[in-house]
Amino acid sequence: MSQARLIDGTALARRIVEDTAQRAADLTERTGTTPCLATVLVGADPASVTYVRMKQNRSRKAGIASRHVELPAATTTEELVDTLRQLSADPAVHGILLQHPMGAHIDERAAFEAIAPEKDVDGVTFASFATMSFGLPGFVSCTPGGIMRLLDAYDVDPSGKRAVVVGRSAILGKPAGMLLLARDATVTYCHSRTADLSAAVREADIVVAAVGRPKLIKGQDIKPGAVVIDAGYNEGNIGDVDFDSAVERASLITPVPGGVGPMTIATLLEQTVDAAARQLGVGQRVQAL
Repeated sequence: MSQARLIDGTALARRIVEDTAQRAADLTERTGTTPCLATVLVGADPASVTYVRMKQNRSRKAGIASRHVELPAATTTEELVDTLRQLSADPAVHGILLQHPMGAHIDERAAFEAIAPEKDVDGVTFASFATMSFGLPGFVSCTPGGIMRLLDAYDVDPSGKRAVVVGRSAILGKPAGMLLLARDATVTYCHSRTADLSAAVREADIVVAAVGRPKLIKGQDIKPGAVVIDAGYNEGNIGDVDFDSAVERASLITPVPGGVGPMTIATLLEQTVDAAARQLGVGQRVQAL
């Protein structure tokens, strides 16, 4: 069997961002208001600082204004919730991104729920999860939403396929499975307590690795011809899939980096412009996936 084709997330993300930049410019010209994304960072974790800075730079290149709120590591849940509620009430802010993870002393769910659903462009609230689960128009979690766009771009129809999602986080694994289910895939969730993970993966036509453990998924466990989406990112640019062995068995596979990662940011920017358009009353393109 020949090697898998690489799924080029960088190229697709570039096209989405170019389209988003044009829409942002059109919206600004029509309304006199520039779409604005507010980023909130608690503490100074180096990786989080880098991610936020990258998102701000990409926002500017897409014609989206960026407002950054940096809070000390000792910020309480109540203080963070208050900040997010203020941003939610500010008409000049159209989308809110709360960088995670946060300190263990923060009630992450309480913080997420302080974000107004109409500004939840990262797709982290209960409201967003509900619309994703029911296939209704709304904001998707950015990484799962990006994954679905990649599948569509490479003509992978999940309908009737067996999909295995390895990972069950509230903003990646769980919504990825629900988006696949909404597209008529038969979905199995696997996690740290799954008995015989290898056996489950071997049944999958589509594998989504989203657990944060380097090279957990081995090539020998990939069904020949399966589509492999590696949403993991570990130190040293290593994914959750053992790429070198998986590429020999899969039909399509995302590299790390250059696969899922760029699509996450592209989806965030696209949803920010969608949110701005909706709030400014000039139409919307919030999609059901």
